[in-house]
Amino acid sequence: MLNKDRSQQVLQISLPIVGGMISQNILNLVDAAMVGTQGSAAIAAVGIAGFINFMAVAFFIGFAAGVQAMVSRRMGEGRQSEAAYPLNAALLIIGLMALPTSIILFFLAPDILSSLNNDPELLEEGIPYLQARFAGILAIGLNFSYRSYWSAIKQTGYYLRTLLVMHSLNILLNYTLIFGNFGMPELGTLGAGIGTSISLALGSVYYHILATKHTKQFGYMERLAAWATIKSIFRISFPSSIHQLFFAGGFTALFWIIGMVGTHQLAAANAITNVMLVAILPCIALGIGAATLVGQALGRQDPKDAYLWGWDVAKMALIFAISLATLFFIFTDPIMSIFLKEQTALEIAHWPFKLSAGIIIIDAMGLVFMNALNGAGYTKPPMYVSLLSQWLLFLPVAWLLGPYLGFGLLTIWFAYAAYRILQTGAFIWLWQRRSWANTIVD
Repeated sequence: MLNKDRSQQVLQISLPIVGGMISQNILNLVDAAMVGTQGSAAIAAVGIAGFINFMAVAFFIGFAAGVQAMVSRRMGEGRQSEAAYPLNAALLIIGLMALPTSIILFFLAPDILSSLNNDPELLEEGIPYLQARFAGILAIGLNFSYRSYWSAIKQTGYYLRTLLVMHSLNILLNYTLIFGNFGMPELGTLGAGIGTSISLALGSVYYHILATKHTKQFGYMERLAAWATIKSIFRISFPSSIHQLFFAGGFTALFWIIGMVGTHQLAAANAITNVMLVAILPCIALGIGAATLVGQALGRQDPKDAYLWGWDVAKMALIFAISLATLFFIFTDPIMSIFLKEQTALEIAHWPFKLSAGIIIIDAMGLVFMNALNGAGYTKPPMYVSLLSQWLLFLPVAWLLGPYLGFGLLTIWFAYAAYRILQTGAFIWLWQRRSWANTIVD
């Protein structure tokens, strides 16, 4: 049974994050609608560039795990005056690493995109957009670390507030720069990239202002990060960064594999994945809440409470996932028809999407326990589980079943379901072992 007080604590942390993620998806839909007016080549270019940019920022996103673990642990230990020191260290590391990465990738963007697609029209639309998005790598890395900080100190309302401001600015900037409104030049897809990167940068500035105004008592920007803290944040975050990087690369590889099977299969897989990514957002938010509560319990030297938090949050995620999976299973074709207009692609998506309804239930548990393990600072084992299950097992099997043996999307999706079940089972096994309770984060 779920304890009412404990459920309220989880929701207090997680609901603002859910709201922020929903606003992100609304922004994505608005962006897609605006870019869609520029033609099919523009849509394809933005889609491919989005995957490339995701891979570019994935490493820096991983530092959020270290911030989450170290800040929440210090809050639990009663060291509130030093709680922001790990964030200070993460911001420094990301600043030093992301800026040169962004500059190098900016100049490599034409070669990177042309290596994946040689359509002249797509390259004309995509290269400037990708360069504009590469300019925002630093801001994305900073923003994810800020998100973990707000979660770890249980002030996620500031995260939601910033995202609403940031996304509103993005819509305004895109409307202005894509179409050339308010006396600005009409830049098309380039305008979409510039608008997004500017809004991300302004979001970082707003996060800094809020943290300075409301969290100085936690040591935010009180002094330069100590070398010991820098080493700790890097040690904890590096496995998570590698995890994020290879996870992003794995999804890119999966779509490449499905693309070799057929265009309709690729369209169906894209539609299913987009719906699933939206569906699991509340579970991700609950997982972030679990990470905070686990870290704070360990800071209080209460590993039993930390262990219970993992299962309490998993139960909440499971209830949500079962409800959503039921809707997906019943209304499969109406949901898929929103994204797929060709009957062939719709028929191909039918049974894989029904299978995905069950996968969502498995993923809900896996996401919570993965985040809970990260919240304990136990980042290496989840990284190993993810890399081994995705790259050494699932992707080779997907290639064997699809392009090599000639099976369709449903067979590949059964392999995907098996991979997610295996990975979730491994995360639960790691949680049950409780070795994470002995992790030293500081």
